[in-house]
Amino acid sequence: MLYKSLRIVMTSFLFLLFLSPIIVDLQVVQACTHTELTDKVDELFKEWDRIDSPGAAVGIIKDGKTVYARGYGMANLDYNIPISPQTVFRVGSVSKQFTAMCIALLIEQGKISLDDDIRKYLPDMHEFDLPVTIRHMIHHTSGIRDYLVLQGLAGRSDGYFYTSQEVVDLLSRQKELNFKPGSEYSYSNSGYFLLAEIVDRVTGMKPSDYAEKFIFEPLGMKNTHFHDNPKMVVKNRASGYMPLDGDGFKIHMTQLNMIGDGGIFTSVEDFFKWDQNFYANKLGQGTQDLIHMLLTPGRLNDGREMNYAFGLVISRYRGLRTISHGGSFVGFKAHYLQFPEHRFSVVILSNLGSFNPGRIALSIADLYLADLFTESLASQKESIYKHAEPVSILISKEQMGKFVGEYYNDELDATAVLQIDLNNLVLKMGRYEGSLTPISSNTFIGTYVNEDAYDLENRRIEFTKDQKKRITGFVMETEEIKNLKFKKRK
Repeated sequence: MLYKSLRIVMTSFLFLLFLSPIIVDLQVVQACTHTELTDKVDELFKEWDRIDSPGAAVGIIKDGKTVYARGYGMANLDYNIPISPQTVFRVGSVSKQFTAMCIALLIEQGKISLDDDIRKYLPDMHEFDLPVTIRHMIHHTSGIRDYLVLQGLAGRSDGYFYTSQEVVDLLSRQKELNFKPGSEYSYSNSGYFLLAEIVDRVTGMKPSDYAEKFIFEPLGMKNTHFHDNPKMVVKNRASGYMPLDGDGFKIHMTQLNMIGDGGIFTSVEDFFKWDQNFYANKLGQGTQDLIHMLLTPGRLNDGREMNYAFGLVISRYRGLRTISHGGSFVGFKAHYLQFPEHRFSVVILSNLGSFNPGRIALSIADLYLADLFTESLASQKESIYKHAEPVSILISKEQMGKFVGEYYNDELDATAVLQIDLNNLVLKMGRYEGSLTPISSNTFIGTYVNEDAYDLENRRIEFTKDQKKRITGFVMETEEIKNLKFKKRK
């Protein structure tokens, strides 16, 4: 049985600290001048501050003002265009808070309710034993399988084009949930993609137009939009990159136009306006009740409070309350970190897929809030669960032969081919191919090796048999997807 996914963002948030080689001498920085602080910030980005590297833009906000904003590295390596605070980046899952704000505005307008069954607006979704609600999707407790993982399992990588309607159809074919709605937390991009679909169905407006009218325009965010048209020209846009083995970089891009779970393009300069709206709301009816809704964490069915609110993570760092979210997609990384009680925020947007903005955001907070923390760096507890790796066994080529064949899953509308190659059982699905390692007589684990693969981590395959012990299919599970059943065709 697979271990639960540990993608609760607070765990990752703490884990960033323990990966960081950047240790700030707090005694030294307490008396730093503004220039000394900004010099230390520049030092954090030094590795990427050159003309032959992608990089990042940073914005540091204190007491309603941007106290430092700068770009490092290149927005475009073809034309040597430098990054600036005005450079526009894709921000991945940092987008979720904007989708959540669209939902919050519709709730405030009385057009939807948090506890509405999503089938009220998405009638093609499968009718499960218990209803999935808008609240469940907001807080990642719906149990709906992640569509990016499903597409990955079906062999459709980032470079594979599919439409938003095809994603809706894919999710509508899912006949099982990962768990009972509200019983567990599991981060799922599907929920926020479907929330954007609900905005469309309820308002009759494209979610990008709704966000423009009710969020970006009122806040004066002129260089921010939901990117639902991959052919759109975007002024000051950065290109996304991934490092090559050895030296150099390659462009990373997508033609996908899904929004809701991602899709926001914005700049450090524009994000300042969003950040300030948390303190003096200008949206909807203009009350702080809307912000309170956005920052209210969810609860599981047993009453336990989670740290995930409306597209934002509510946590603590060194004794201080934080609001944050990270994002990562096709060569872009982003991180937003806010310390609300001290009106301090850090926004980092990067066009390098291997960049770690969360780690650097924490290091900047260590510099600027050194005399405010109530806990030391050493007091931060590592929160990482570890488990024993499954032990592989040896099986004969003859034993492997009984698993060879084609297997079909109607929920994915995908075929898996199992064959023997150099004494290994190999799984092929779409563009992906990987070896399977036996851990029992009919159970295997494996990891896809295609470089464009969505990070699916280990997957487990357990073969099913009929009464005559003939192979009839297999059940595939990953940390994000449970009980995906394939039937043997031949």
